[in-house]
Amino acid sequence: MYSSGGCPYCIRARMLLERKGVAFEDIRIDLQPALRSEMELRSGRTSVPQIFINGRHVGGYDDLYLLELSGELDKWLAQEDT
Repeated sequence: MYSSGGCPYCIRARMLLERKGVAFEDIRIDLQPALRSEMELRSGRTSVPQIFINGRHVGGYDDLYLLELSGELDKWLAQEDT
């Protein structure tokens, strides 16, 4: 997940993933600004968070939360890297 420290959507995404017991890499573009271009290239978006699960782009927090509400998030988490 690409994120920044003060972003409320990033905080919510972290909390959701932690509540599910998911290990994730938190790439803080506010602390490593050079990685912003990598995030934009991978996601096609400029806002944070940008979340990837097993190599698949989820999108932002709203997209992650919709996956959770629909019951699809656990399926995404169970899949292998693509």
